[in-house]
Amino acid sequence: MVGTELEQVADELRSADKLLLTTHENPDGDALGSLLGLHLLLRQLGKDAAMFLAADEFPLPHEYRHLPIDGVLNAPPTDLAERLVVFLDCGNIDRMPVDFLRADGIRIVNVDHHHDNTRFGEVNVVDPSASCTAELVWRLVHELGAELTPPMAEALYIGLVTDTGRFMYRNTGPEAHRMAAELIEAGASPHAVNRQVFESLPFRRIELLARGLQRVQRFDDGAITTTYLSRDDFVETGADETDSEGIVDHLRSVEGTAVAVLVRDLLAEDRAGLRKVSLRAVDGEVDVSRIARGLGGGGHTQAAGFTTALETPELLERVRAEVGEQRG
Repeated sequence: MVGTELEQVADELRSADKLLLTTHENPDGDALGSLLGLHLLLRQLGKDAAMFLAADEFPLPHEYRHLPIDGVLNAPPTDLAERLVVFLDCGNIDRMPVDFLRADGIRIVNVDHHHDNTRFGEVNVVDPSASCTAELVWRLVHELGAELTPPMAEALYIGLVTDTGRFMYRNTGPEAHRMAAELIEAGASPHAVNRQVFESLPFRRIELLARGLQRVQRFDDGAITTTYLSRDDFVETGADETDSEGIVDHLRSVEGTAVAVLVRDLLAEDRAGLRKVSLRAVDGEVDVSRIARGLGGGGHTQAAGFTTALETPELLERVRAEVGEQRG
């Protein structure tokens, strides 16, 4: 079925002269790598392809600011009605809360690997067995007979290495390693990507991490490991919201943890009083995407999140109850 869907998407891309590519809000490495990778692929095929990200997504997280997306649009193109819109790595259309993309007459292609994708496109390829959405773009490179160039390979490698947790997560299968080998052969540098994405980070991130680690709490015999970051933490360290990336993974690594939880205040004035909650499961015992969906969010079985107005004690009680129910 997935092979047939991939062929249908490839046919859509071949047929379209003009396209607009987008992804979910708060884009991560897979979202940005897939977006740039497909853009480079379509430009190679002579297509008029543009990328869209809302203006409030900038600046991007520090580790992705080197990606060459300078021409990305922050407003709808005047010829939107003539363009095929391609969503990448977006489990449901509400994860890109931009009204013009819901206008009547917009034809949507949906390329994703989230297991709970709502299949909101006219044409969909959704493969939960894929390690990342970048893997689906890599397959499209082959389906469309394109050349895998070094910039394309680097973009897709970033998507692969971030969504597999540097090949440590359960979604890492043989195909992910085959893909990695081909991307490296095409010019992606594992060392350069690792330095840029995981190691060359501003000191304020360490300061923010230190504050989070000072507040770690464990519940239910250590099954849940959690911490929080306040608005003051960000202001006093000079950090922005993207600097909290990776903190929840430190909690996930604690022995005995089934679910790690990071709660952080949102900084934008129009989002005052709201908190972003990031969830990470250690194994297949708990599906954190189920918890996130119940609170208005979504994600993967082992990595999900949501935004809430609930106070931290109440939302932690909700999470603990859900984890307890799933663990039996």
